[in-house]
Amino acid sequence: EPNTNSDILNTMKEVYNNKYGKVPEVKVIHAGLECGILGATYPNWDMISFGPTIRFPHSPDEKIKIETVGKFWDYLVETLKNIPAKS
Repeated sequence: EPNTNSDILNTMKEVYNNKYGKVPEVKVIHAGLECGILGATYPNWDMISFGPTIRFPHSPDEKIKIETVGKFWDYLVETLKNIPAKS
């Protein structure tokens, strides 16, 4: 389950809303598997998994929806600009 109190999640939701004019959909999907595995070992880490649209992941038919890569990259860069400094 997503940590709704996550600093990075809240920052990314705000950035997405400001950049694209809508609140992003937050959900647990297969692509977030790594966060679950790492979170079990490092429970205090604040993590998020996101990326471009991928179809048939982890299979010989894996494909990326090319037109989603630029949006993902722009969102990542904007997010990095908005991560608050830790005190």
